[in-house]
Amino acid sequence: MTRERPSVPTLRDVADAVGVHATTVSRALNPKTRSQVGAETVKRIMKAADSLGYRPNPIARSLKTSRSATVGLVIPDLTNPLFPPIVRGAEAVLEAAGYSALIVNTDSDLVRERARVESLRSRQVEGFIIATALLDHPLLRELHEQGARMVLVNRKVETLQIPSVVSDDADGIAQAVRHLVELGHVRIAHLAGPRTTSTGLLRARAFRHAVQDHDLPADPSLIVECTGWNEAAGARALAGLLDGGNAFTAVVAGNDLIALGCYDVLAERGLSCPGDLSVVGFNDIPFLDKLRTPLTTVRLPHVDLGAEAARMLIESIEDSGYRPRSLLLPATLTVRASTTRPHTGQPSRTAR
Repeated sequence: MTRERPSVPTLRDVADAVGVHATTVSRALNPKTRSQVGAETVKRIMKAADSLGYRPNPIARSLKTSRSATVGLVIPDLTNPLFPPIVRGAEAVLEAAGYSALIVNTDSDLVRERARVESLRSRQVEGFIIATALLDHPLLRELHEQGARMVLVNRKVETLQIPSVVSDDADGIAQAVRHLVELGHVRIAHLAGPRTTSTGLLRARAFRHAVQDHDLPADPSLIVECTGWNEAAGARALAGLLDGGNAFTAVVAGNDLIALGCYDVLAERGLSCPGDLSVVGFNDIPFLDKLRTPLTTVRLPHVDLGAEAARMLIESIEDSGYRPRSLLLPATLTVRASTTRPHTGQPSRTAR
């Protein structure tokens, strides 16, 4: 004996249950057109749809309207705690506007990134929110020349007119340096992110300017480029500085993961933070306040970055007269226990 498959409720079923036209139901269930239907009617339609178990079919809608109502989110490293809050902020705004997000992880690999972006385009996404902007980024240039709608988040490309939402990294670095100077530090090192990225270059430039603003010695040997935005790269950079014999009492790291790499080296060498070395991070990723030595860091408005990028993208999709613009969000220094007045003058190179 075969069991009949239960019928799937349709838009017409909801319309019949409420006693309205199917077009009215369609408008009421679409956040972008809901305002065209009276509030009481919307309430009745939503109740009927829920009771019947009706779910809109996005594929059918896209075939009818030639629009997918989907957006691609291109993320360089989903294991980096910086990006999930950005994604959450973007998704909240997109969902409220009737869009869905397709998230891809590129592992900061240009070949993988191109493949993932082409996959998204084959799914007819209406635009992109991209967090992977190298200074030399051919794919971004191609997308821009082809008229793809996109917004950069936490990244900016100076050579292309692409909308972007970024934090005020320069001011964040300036706050970090000012804090250390006020504590009495004179020899401050910077473990910079890769110069191939816009954030690495910008934060290193901001550090040099901040040091000059406080009339501190401009020692190029105290600025070290890390090979990546991760703990291992930060550990290698700090170890190189310690072994090089340079005198310094504080470090401003390019991001929090690089700062955590500093913690690893200090622990391996029997040094303390902040007793032997004050450390400042950048981003304020989750759980830094739970460390044995809570990390002083520059806090970025992660959720707001994603939310504003989504709003900007929706505007560019739905407004034919939209003109590219950039939005700068504030960064704030969060002082914790990893910074204090200098005690020893220089971390010991020989302590293990």
